[in-house]
Order: sequence, then structure tokens, then C-alpha cells
Amino acid sequence: MLKVFLVEDESIVREGLRDNIPWQQYGYEFVGEASDGEMALPLIQKLKPDVLLTDIKMPFMDGLSLSRLVHQEFPDMKIIIISGYDDFEYARGAIQVGVEQYLLKPITRAAMQKVLAELKTKIENEREQKTFQEKFQSEAREYEQFSRTDFFVKVFEGRMPVQDIYEEAAKLSLKINAACYNILLFNLQERKIGENMGMESEGFARKREELLHYFVRYPENLVFRWNVNTYGVLIKGSVEQMPELVARSLENVERICHPAQETLDWYVAVGEPVERLSLLAQCYSNANHLFAYRFLMPGQHVFTGETVRLNIPGKEEGGRIGNIDSSKMDSEIMRDFLLHGVKDEVEDYVENYMLSLGEALQSAMFRNYLTIHAYFVTVAFVESLGCEKEELIQLMSDRGLTPERQYGAEELQEYFCGLIEKALELRDRESDNQSERILKKALSYIEENYSQESLSLNLVAGEVNVSANYFSAIFSRAMQVTFVEYVTGKRMEKAKKLLRQTQMHTGEIAQEVGYKDPHYFSFVFKKTQGCTPREYRAGAKA
Repeated sequence: MLKVFLVEDESIVREGLRDNIPWQQYGYEFVGEASDGEMALPLIQKLKPDVLLTDIKMPFMDGLSLSRLVHQEFPDMKIIIISGYDDFEYARGAIQVGVEQYLLKPITRAAMQKVLAELKTKIENEREQKTFQEKFQSEAREYEQFSRTDFFVKVFEGRMPVQDIYEEAAKLSLKINAACYNILLFNLQERKIGENMGMESEGFARKREELLHYFVRYPENLVFRWNVNTYGVLIKGSVEQMPELVARSLENVERICHPAQETLDWYVAVGEPVERLSLLAQCYSNANHLFAYRFLMPGQHVFTGETVRLNIPGKEEGGRIGNIDSSKMDSEIMRDFLLHGVKDEVEDYVENYMLSLGEALQSAMFRNYLTIHAYFVTVAFVESLGCEKEELIQLMSDRGLTPERQYGAEELQEYFCGLIEKALELRDRESDNQSERILKKALSYIEENYSQESLSLNLVAGEVNVSANYFSAIFSRAMQVTFVEYVTGKRMEKAKKLLRQTQMHTGEIAQEVGYKDPHYFSFVFKKTQGCTPREYRAGAKA
């Protein structure tokens, strides 16, 4: 039942409409009445009717003033103006404040029935479309769209002129204009999974969704996936607002993640704010540099310029080996980076690692130890992947880097970078081979089952025995579209063939391609193809 509220200063007219219109028969519930706009407004705010029926000429607050206030506060509420004055100016004023209908007294039951029926149909259609839109957006998972990630990669790498940034952002419906920007990166990993890329727990998945939903709730945040376990947030605002926006974001990441830190590894880094789009690459570089410290300070979760400075050794510590924190020599620190780091982070990781060792690098004996230590840690990691250590040795040799050499402080940094980069190349090659096998199996399963309404990313991930998050990442990277976009595309192509080559009804075609609700199928078809199924069948080009 739709709720209707009546405002009329003439008691005879008000009572006549209230008592003589069979509201329930027309699909409405009469929820309240008032004699003028001033009395009506608080009741309307409390009852929130779907339809407001109001006279124009009333004491204290007339119908147009009331309509204007109601439309501002409740834009979806439908307003019907009733008046005994056949005056064009009143009608025009009513239209300008969002009034749906303008009826003249005396109002017949037939006229009222016609208006109420039209409004009921309109309200139901609007609600259905809103529901479809919300469902479509939920399925699309906007913060995981490949096109959005690709856009931010180009921006942060400085490969896109400012004018192109605005144009591409408009195509993606991203409101990117602001006076000030900052970039936040956060990484979540479930500890008990370790190196196994199998199914993640429901609790971990919920925690990630809670964090993502926090960010997408606020319009100043643009959220995107960076890689399998890392997401980014472009924070927009005024220069004055930025410190508060950043502080609030960091506080909420900690609020959400800290209670689960026994089973969850989480890290968040934020750069220094910039006031130009052209400086976003600089902002990202700063944030990424700080983010690399997560491999060197596993007990630290929040990385800002201030928190990192507090952990960098000062010159007053001296260059003696005895002053080195032995925990920094733990092979697991380097192994963790080899396991989870990405190539773009290598230079920052190595630079930060060398910086954390302080002036002890002036010792030739200590540098020799680091050279051998890093070599054996990396060889052990490469062999754990199933690769031969000779392959790593050859790749290093091609760059003139061997563990037998004695390196100066600057040369040692080059050696570390080369060693780690080659190990990551082997890791990524093995990962790509595995991903290719997973993807091939997944595509085959999708081809056989895309017409099933129950098909979902979680279902396919389960079929190929990996976590939904991991599968989503490798699928988007390989196919250049998200899982939902790919499946929707398959369904729409099949639907177009059936529309042109058969006489099947739209409802039958909807069922055939995986949509139980034919109305939602029509909505998705128009959203993705630019025309309705009927228009396409009639010859419209999709």
C-alpha cells in the first residue's frame, strides 16, 4: 500500500476526499490530514507519505510553499495540487516546485482514480528501476572495475596529461575535481592461508568488505583495486579538510582491522597531500615508498612520514655492527617481500632496508655477510617455487651480479635490487602459469554455466579451488574486464542472437540466459546495449 496525506483548509472538501475516495481499493492507505501547510509539515516529516495531496490557497503556509519544502526534503514524494482557481501562473509555479499533477475543484472520483492509478504505476516503476540500478551496481562492484584500476595506474605513473585525466574520469563517472588530494594504500592478508591461495575464510572476506564499504560510503573517497591484496583510495577535499579526512580514514582502518589482528595482517600507508592533479604521481610515489616499510616493520601497521621517521636509525647510533637490531637480519623479512612484494616496490624496499641498517654498511665484512645472506635466502625461495637455482644464477650473471664479488655500499643496493627483481620474475612466471591453468578451467566452467542464474564469482572460484578475491584479481588482469562484466557480456550476446534469430518471448530469453526476472533482464540489456530488447529485435543497433 502507498501512503497518502491530505492538506486542505476547507473542512467539507477535506472530509469529502478523506471519506468518499476508496483509497484501499486504489492501492493507497490514507495516513493523515491537516488544515494548512504549517500544521502539515511536521506530520509529513514524521509519516513520510508516498503521495501528498494539497490545496494551493491556504492560510499560514500555502500549497506551493509547502510543496517546495517537501520536494527539497523528500524529492521522491509525489505531489498533487488541488485548487479552485484555473490559473496558469499557479500551474506553472506548481510545476517548478516538482508537482506531479494539478487538479481543479470540484474533483470527481473518476478524475482522482485516474490520477492515483497513474501515480501508483509511476512510483512502482521508479522503485523497480531504483532496485535494479542498486542490484546492477552491487554486482558490478564499482571499486573493482578493471577500467578504474587501469585509469589510476596511468595517472599515478604520470602517463596521462591533466586534460586526459578529466576526460577519462568523466567517461568512468568519477568526480575527480578537488582542491587537494592524497593517496591511501591498504593491504589485507589472512595469516592462516600463508602461501596457500586456497579458499579464504568468511570472516576475512567480511572484514575486507567492511573496510571497502566504509570507504565507498563517503563521496570524497575513490576506491580501486591495486593488486590481489592491496586497494587504493584517492582522497579528495579542501586543503583545510585534508588532515581531518586522512586522520579519519586511518582511524577507521585501525578500528576495523585491529580486533582481528591475530588472524589478519593489515597495513595502511598514506602519502603527502598535493594540490594539483598533475602531482598525483608524486603523491603516489611517496605513499608507495612508505608502504614498502611494511616488509621491514611487520609490527607497525600505519605508515606515514612521521611514523616512519621515528623508526629510522639516526647517525648517533654509529656504524658498529653491534648496534644493528638483530631482528632486521631475520631471513623471513626478505622472504616475505619475495612472497608478497611487487616489482614496483623493489627499489623502495631495498632503499628502506639499507637505510634501516644505518652506518653499519660502512663495514666491508658486514656488506659481505649481507651479500651471501641475501643470496641464500633468495635461492631457497626460488627453489621452493620449483625453479632451478641455476636459472637465477644465470639471470644474475647476465647483469654482472654474483655473490662472490665484494660490493661497496651503493653497489650493494644495486646487487639487492637485481637479485630480488630476478627472483620476482621467476615467481611471477610460475604464478602466471598457475593463473593460466586456473583461468582456462574457469572460462570453460563459465561457458557451460553462464545461463544459470546461480553463477557467481564465488561459485566459479570454488570450482577452481582459489579464493574469490584472488580469482577476481587474476580474472580482471587477464580478461581486461571484471567477472561480472564478462558474464554479462556473454549473456547479452546470447540474448541478441535469440532476439534476432528466434520468436521467443523476452521472458523466455531472460530465463535462457540466466535471468529469472524478465524486467531486470530488460533493464540490464538497455543499460549495456543502449536499447531495449524489443527495440533491438525491431532492428535497433546495439
